[in-house]
Amino acid sequence: MSERTSDPKGGPESGPKGDSEEWKARGVFLRVFVYVFATHLFAGFVWILFYVGGHADK
Repeated sequence: MSERTSDPKGGPESGPKGDSEEWKARGVFLRVFVYVFATHLFAGFVWILFYVGGHADK
């Protein structure tokens, strides 16, 4: 009879490494997505500032 290791959260049996690698990869993907989104949002804001500043009445 062999001992089974289960996920502490009560999930299905996990392998020798567990799901830590999958969670790390998911975290990296999420972080990259947020950074790219935030960078584009900031760049758009700066572009709007330049656009409004260039068209301001003098």
